[in-house]
Amino acid sequence: MKKTPSSPKSKSGQKTPTHTLETTSPTSPPVEEMSMASVASDIETQNEDSSKPKKRGVPEGLWQRCPGCQAVIFRKQAEQLLGVCPECDYHWTISAQQRIDQVLDTGTFEEWDADLTSLDPLGFKDKKAYSERIVSEQKRTGLRDAALTGSGMIRARRVAIGVTDSAFIMGSMGSVVGEKLTRLIERATAQDLPLIIISGSGGGARMHEGIFSLMQMAKTTAALAKFHEAGGLFISVLTNPTMGGVAASFASLGDLIFAEPQALVGFAGPRTIKATIRIDLPEGFQTSEFLLEHGFVDRIVPRNKLKLEIARSIDYCGK
Repeated sequence: MKKTPSSPKSKSGQKTPTHTLETTSPTSPPVEEMSMASVASDIETQNEDSSKPKKRGVPEGLWQRCPGCQAVIFRKQAEQLLGVCPECDYHWTISAQQRIDQVLDTGTFEEWDADLTSLDPLGFKDKKAYSERIVSEQKRTGLRDAALTGSGMIRARRVAIGVTDSAFIMGSMGSVVGEKLTRLIERATAQDLPLIIISGSGGGARMHEGIFSLMQMAKTTAALAKFHEAGGLFISVLTNPTMGGVAASFASLGDLIFAEPQALVGFAGPRTIKATIRIDLPEGFQTSEFLLEHGFVDRIVPRNKLKLEIARSIDYCGK
């Protein structure tokens, strides 16, 4: 009889297998088993998610963050306070129409020169053509340009009123803004009306119109000179921001100059000035409080008292 060859033995006396398998970690299953387990887990998770009722999220637009103190404010509460933070008294920037609604008696506003629209005299183009920018800004803001002018009543006192809006190309003063304000001043002169201009322009002269924009500073100033000669009362209200050519022309020529709290007012911004003269600026530089201390502003008036303060001033001046 032939001897059957015995299985090879290791030195320890144990049999050595005739073939080997790839070694795997005892704690991790094979790749195929892992992927099947993962799929099963995903299916179970999806089933659990579908069985749970979906939570209703908080509707958008109910809250807003205050730029001053960073507190989260209930939007309706801020609107009831005319756009003022209840925590730190910060005055939010609001639209020209909102200012009209806050200052004038309800339903008394009559808009003037509503159909004026800027042209493109230079064929100016940066990221987009100026003509296209005007159309897109009109659709976005609902304004024809950065100024809203007309007449209305403030506590039963008829006034001529104009408001510039920083939402429209930063409230910059182009040909239409200058023309509307000049016509407003001329009508106030002819009808012997108190003149109120609320400035909210941070863009100065509008570079898209070149020299035509710069000419609006002289045009509005000349119209105000005639208004003053006729004995008119001009109350200028400075809001955040009032900068550039607006601050350097009609906004600084009021018989009375009111300002909202913490409004930024000046020609160039603080960072530009600091970079130019290379010295540290005083604390609170170019704020309405700083300007009141140095005699540029006559009075700081909170937004909720502005209507009353304007009416009292008109009465005091006999207009």
